[in-house]
Amino acid sequence: MRILLVNKFYYPRGGDCIYTINLESLLKKHGHETAIFAMDYHRNIETPWKKYFPSEVRFHMGLKIIDSMLRPFGTKEVKDKFNAILDEFHPDVVHLNNIHSQLSPIVAELAHQRGIKVVWTLHDYKLLCPRYDCMRNDGASCDDCFANHNFSEKKQKRNVLKNKCMKNSYLASYIAYKEALTWNRERLENNTDAYICPSHFMAARMKEGGFKSEKLHAHTNFINVDKCCVNDFSKENYYCYVGRLSKEKGIKTMIEAANQLPYKLYVIGKGPMYQDITQIAKKHIEFLGQLNWEELKEIEQKAKFTVLPSEWYENNPLSVIESECLGTPVLGARIGGIPELIKEGVNGMTFESGNIQDLVSKIEVMMHKPFDYEQISKNAKAIYSDEEYYQFLMNLYK
Repeated sequence: MRILLVNKFYYPRGGDCIYTINLESLLKKHGHETAIFAMDYHRNIETPWKKYFPSEVRFHMGLKIIDSMLRPFGTKEVKDKFNAILDEFHPDVVHLNNIHSQLSPIVAELAHQRGIKVVWTLHDYKLLCPRYDCMRNDGASCDDCFANHNFSEKKQKRNVLKNKCMKNSYLASYIAYKEALTWNRERLENNTDAYICPSHFMAARMKEGGFKSEKLHAHTNFINVDKCCVNDFSKENYYCYVGRLSKEKGIKTMIEAANQLPYKLYVIGKGPMYQDITQIAKKHIEFLGQLNWEELKEIEQKAKFTVLPSEWYENNPLSVIESECLGTPVLGARIGGIPELIKEGVNGMTFESGNIQDLVSKIEVMMHKPFDYEQISKNAKAIYSDEEYYQFLMNLYK
């Protein structure tokens, strides 16, 4: 088959990008032809398809701000270049990932008009929430834009204006509002054959938002499990966090909990809250910054457990999958799709999201609770293997 993969960036920037890159490798391994469509960006992986990438847009004040504001609605440049890559590559399937804002769902419409099957892996809640994360500026969870069926979709989406959800800016919120109306549920569904929801939680939210259940396919993400080969399952006396240092990840809650305990904590990652949390963290908490896979693997596989303290509707976090494949149990917040990945007492535990004292007590338990680490790894590799995912994908494509 010939599959055109579409994502706004084409380098390992975040989970959506890593998924796209891994999916490309998986499809090539099985003999399929692939092409890439992304925004032109200086950190992108080199590819001969770069000639079709639309120019970079930046959403801040400058000479090209008008171009940036128009991009979410489907500009001439995006349409011309996407049509050009369709003309050359002739895909059987267009597989979409994270496309809003920098590319726009116009690509789904263009592919559908040619009779090409469109499959869309959802990495956030953008099709339901104009802000994408179902959160308000104060950090509270919110479903006002899709869950109240007493109001029309248009009226529900006005909440993004009412609450100035986008960066607390009326202008940014207005653009998000108009984008949501332009790419409404009916238009999106008419141009998409199947949505892959990486968690049952996301599938339920999409159904709640009015999307047809027959187009929703819940299936966990995958990784190349071979990279998680572990020969020694012994553990050392520390735990770790892997991820972005940002408010929605619950990083401040985790630091405040860790401060109350004597156990060593390694924090791996970077983000906007780095300065704030390093100022309040005690000396037994060590910040390691961004690490490459081999460095990360060495620390994570020796940890007693990893902690994921998210305070937003986390979908299907790669950090949990990788940790379990390495044989390291996970202490995760009970929110979004996280509980689906954790079997209490078997491959980890859960705690109430945002509850510092519950997190403190569960860290204490996890530091002393024995787990069958080798069995955790074996079970995870069977669930999250790329070969298992490949079979699911081929059934969906065909």
